[in-house]
Amino acid sequence: MRNVSSATRAGRPRPVRVTSAELLAGLTEAFADAVRRYKQHLQAERGLATASVRAYVSDVCELLDHCQRLGRTDPAGIDLAALRSWLAKLSSTGTARTSLARKAAAARSFTAWALRTGLSPIDPGSRLVAPRAHRTLPPILRTDQASALLHDEPVTGHDPVLIALHLRDQAILELLYASGIRVSELVGLDTGDIDRRRLVLRVLGKGDQERTVPYGRPADAALQAWLEQGRPVLGTSSPGSAVFIGTRGGRLDQRAVRTLVHERLAGIDGAPDLGPHGLRHSAATHLLEGGADLRAVQEILGHASLATTQIYTHVSAERLRTVYRQAHPRA
Repeated sequence: MRNVSSATRAGRPRPVRVTSAELLAGLTEAFADAVRRYKQHLQAERGLATASVRAYVSDVCELLDHCQRLGRTDPAGIDLAALRSWLAKLSSTGTARTSLARKAAAARSFTAWALRTGLSPIDPGSRLVAPRAHRTLPPILRTDQASALLHDEPVTGHDPVLIALHLRDQAILELLYASGIRVSELVGLDTGDIDRRRLVLRVLGKGDQERTVPYGRPADAALQAWLEQGRPVLGTSSPGSAVFIGTRGGRLDQRAVRTLVHERLAGIDGAPDLGPHGLRHSAATHLLEGGADLRAVQEILGHASLATTQIYTHVSAERLRTVYRQAHPRA
């Protein structure tokens, strides 16, 4: 019998989230007001996800705090020297190149917005150059490890709640790997988003972009078992329309899905310690290695740029050799 737990994985403390009020505390009123308006712009006009908005606001508040220490008190006082000073300070304290690139992007976004809204007469961020991030490919599952992860061991005993949780967890793992959707897209699924006749999902991705994603028959069988046998057990009090729910009947939290993936992979010999995003990466890689078209994978993943898909996915050396042997006349 598999253990069902919602506890945080040992050795992985949850990060402490700083509230907007705490981020704004200490900034001048002009800076604080600018951040509030910028946050509204990110949410209403750019339609960014909550996590993306939080990251942009956090980076901008960090930048403005640095500018304030340099004697600037409002967006109009931010210049290229202040931006470069901020990045130099971060670099000297050991900030990773990936983080520097992200923070520089946040600074450029803010200064461009400040120019458009009349808060600043110039856009110093347009001339800001940051070190390029080292694009490293995260570990993925081998196909045999993915099969081991999805191997269904029946629950022993007759506790209906434990059986329901097992059916739910199995459906979650199958669907994550089968579709390559993000964990936020998974927990956001409603029952009306699943077309079991056509084996497709309707998901709402980054920037509120809707797309249709296919999934396979094993995932459909797991979904059917969960929806017909498991979900009614947990959703008797307040079922709503969420596909995946917790023991109290409410929509499942992303943290519970991350805990599930980590715990299941911990029991597989040699498997890397991945979260749901690792399953997304593994699914995309296995699609490419199986001969899928890169643009088709781009559509499935919901990437705006094909370049993102190229970086995101692996193509094994064996796959490259196979293509070479098939295509090159002197192979």
